[in-house]
Amino acid sequence: METEFVEHPLIKKDTIAYRTYQIELAEKSLRGSSLVILPTGLGKTVVALLVMVARLQKEDGKVLVLSPTRPLVNQHTLFFRNALNINEIGMLTGEIPPDKRCEIWSNSKIIVSTPQVVENDLIARRASLKDFVLVIFDEAHRAVGNYAYTYIAKKYYEECDDPLVLGMTASPGSDEERIKEVCSNLGIEYVHYKSEKDPDVRKYIPKKEIEWIEVPLPPEIKKLRSDLYSIFEDMTNKLVEMCPFGIRVPKNPTKKELLSLQQKILSEIKNSKEQYLYHVLSIIAELLKLSHGIELIETQGVSAFRKYIERLRGEAESLRGSKASKRLLSEIEKKGIIYRLQNIDVEHPKLEMVSEIIRKQIEENPSSLIIVFTNFRDSAQMVLETLSNVEGVRAIRFVGQGSREGDKGLSQKEQVETLKKFSTGEYNVLVATSVAEEGLDIPSTDLVIFYEPVPSEIRSIQRKGRTGRRHYGRVAVLITKGTRDEAFYWSSMRKERRMEEKVGKIGISVERGENENKKGERKPVIYVDIRELRSGIVKYLENETEIFPTTLEVGDYILSERVGVERKTAQDLINSLVDGNRDLFLQLSDLSKTFSRPILIVEGEDVYGVRNIHPNAVKGLFASITVDFGIPIVFTKDKEETAEFLKIVARREQEERGERPIVHGKKTFKTLTERQEYVVSSIPGVGPKVAKNLLKEFGSVEKVMSASEEELKKTPLVGDKTAKAIREIVGSEYKG
Repeated sequence: METEFVEHPLIKKDTIAYRTYQIELAEKSLRGSSLVILPTGLGKTVVALLVMVARLQKEDGKVLVLSPTRPLVNQHTLFFRNALNINEIGMLTGEIPPDKRCEIWSNSKIIVSTPQVVENDLIARRASLKDFVLVIFDEAHRAVGNYAYTYIAKKYYEECDDPLVLGMTASPGSDEERIKEVCSNLGIEYVHYKSEKDPDVRKYIPKKEIEWIEVPLPPEIKKLRSDLYSIFEDMTNKLVEMCPFGIRVPKNPTKKELLSLQQKILSEIKNSKEQYLYHVLSIIAELLKLSHGIELIETQGVSAFRKYIERLRGEAESLRGSKASKRLLSEIEKKGIIYRLQNIDVEHPKLEMVSEIIRKQIEENPSSLIIVFTNFRDSAQMVLETLSNVEGVRAIRFVGQGSREGDKGLSQKEQVETLKKFSTGEYNVLVATSVAEEGLDIPSTDLVIFYEPVPSEIRSIQRKGRTGRRHYGRVAVLITKGTRDEAFYWSSMRKERRMEEKVGKIGISVERGENENKKGERKPVIYVDIRELRSGIVKYLENETEIFPTTLEVGDYILSERVGVERKTAQDLINSLVDGNRDLFLQLSDLSKTFSRPILIVEGEDVYGVRNIHPNAVKGLFASITVDFGIPIVFTKDKEETAEFLKIVARREQEERGERPIVHGKKTFKTLTERQEYVVSSIPGVGPKVAKNLLKEFGSVEKVMSASEEELKKTPLVGDKTAKAIREIVGSEYKG
């Protein structure tokens, strides 16, 4: 049958295939702000494109497309550039300097960006959403809590006279309150849901076979697990004995229950300051570590558990090692577990099972593309090494950008290159962690293997959607009998069914908040250090204050000529005390000298329970800050409470006293080295780490400034863009 294509003046000819359900979803989404729920592989991005061109044809304005990761932003940008008769399509990521981003904001008709960049640019007043006729939120289920989507949507409704939002997701979750929160945060009026069972969708869905395969746990691993459970039981009994009256400890607490207990104990500490409660917290930390170890041994195997023990030992033997790590390692050694680990040569049967499933698939269809999903990087590496011995298999690992000791992550460029090699068949097996679950345009595969089930229905749906997109596909879920694998599997299945029920029934009622300040009313002004923009506090300040981000040498917030504020999280403050970091005292000294009314805000509910340190040491620090520096300390529980305090003081200073803020004060530099680092780090795109690397590489500020672009690029963390930015600043003619 000949393919029918969508015809539209803004869409390139013969580019977008005509699918009735996509046209229907797009038409519905133009009636009001909508959440479109469509299974992976059925063309959510096409629906977004159809809404986009309809809106641009009708209204004069711009479109913003938001996606949570840089690879996704790159993917969407390429799709729109290839499909649309629109040249002004810009891409924004954190790698692009602020001045270049301003140009993209001004010159683009369509902007594709990560949400954090947009949030920062809105806060810094580099951008406005007033002229945008449509904002698209990809992976919209993320719009909960303080995620950047929430802030951007709120600003959009405030700034735009005729806003339209389109949220897209394959799975919003099974919790009704969460779905309602997503809808409320994005200002959603309509929810449009299509499943693979719908008649107008079904004809585009190739058959997908899902099988779950049970594997037995070897006796040697069972014995290790039994000994670990014995330690877990003893610790739990100890926790029961020590917990305060009224706090119940479950018989065999799950990770979720342990985290809940942890919060209850933290609340008790805040109210009572009883010393024994710190030991209770330490036992809970020990149980959490042990629970993770048990999960590894029963679902991943001996090698993964060995690596975990090595990391635990490294943590226990470090100068900053916790008592929980030391005690747990001691208990494991007493049980003879570490000794037996050295003599066990049996591995988890999942490894052999994965090899066998893939071997058969390749034999039956040599051109197959296969994804193996695993929750842990260590397991991904083990699977990769095992598959290297299977004939016909060309496997590659696909992980996130974060690195840890001995395990380097993949950069955005490396991720894109890896997927390209997989799609062209250079590699036929992708061994991936959760980074491959969400949104990425991975080619349709013949087989997806879950190395272990996941309890999240969102992640489960996303994984399954990686096969059966264009032709018949299989999903194989490996489940270790008698372990938490079974619980996770049934949990995700229940949640998937519940999600379908909730989405079908949910009614959306959205109230859009209005700015409390009437137009024309003068708001208090707050100067904010640009490094504080990442804290999230500015989001809570914006409605009732005028924010001016700038580089402050002294303080984090200036509320008036006489009031300057330094903000520290409880974690940062105590770390400075434990590590003997003198920067804190230099900052406080500068604050005290610069402002006649300095303030230190300590943010966090449990300043005494952050680290294993005696409360008297913390009290001594507070006494020094208050008495020696003359700085009052204000304790806030979270970012929102910090913002409320700043607003109150700013309003009091500026409205009642008539004191407007003035940026003043100079930072006291500790050493010549620090002054050198400051000079180099002031270049746009060069932060403190890069500045240190450059100075180590070239030896002086003068040599850094005179280095060529090619020489600069040899320095760690200095890429093409940074080297070019340095040369542009240093070498360009001054036109003042």
